[in-house]
This record gives sequence, structure tokens and C-alpha cells, in this order.
Amino acid sequence: MLKAPRTLTFKCAKCAKAVQVRLQKVSACSHIQPYFGVCACGEPKHHAIGQKDAVESYLAAPEGWTHHH
Repeated sequence: MLKAPRTLTFKCAKCAKAVQVRLQKVSACSHIQPYFGVCACGEPKHHAIGQKDAVESYLAAPEGWTHHH
């Protein structure tokens, strides 16, 4: 299995500048790899890679999100 990259870069939805997100601490679970970063303008950016339902759950409410089996 390929390892998730530690950082990814996206365009900020608010100011269109580049914003870098970092891989967050994850368990041994390979279902999801959540990312988070903050643009220079202060806009938070959340992203995730993994199982579709886990990713949708994370992106819907990233601040209080937890992943359980």
C-alpha cells in the first residue's frame, strides 16, 4: 500500500492563494488520512484521502470528527 503524502497544496477558496495542508495524526486505520492547514489569509482548509463515506463524514464536520470501527 502506498503511503499518504505528508503535505498537499491547494488553492484557497477565499483568496485563491496556495495553501499547504499537512497529514494529521491518524491511527493504524487505513480508511482515511485527514489533512488540515490554514491559509495566510486565515481561512482553514480541510482535506482527506480514503474511503468515500469516511472522507464525506470528515469534510462535513472536521472540527469534531472522530473515526470509529
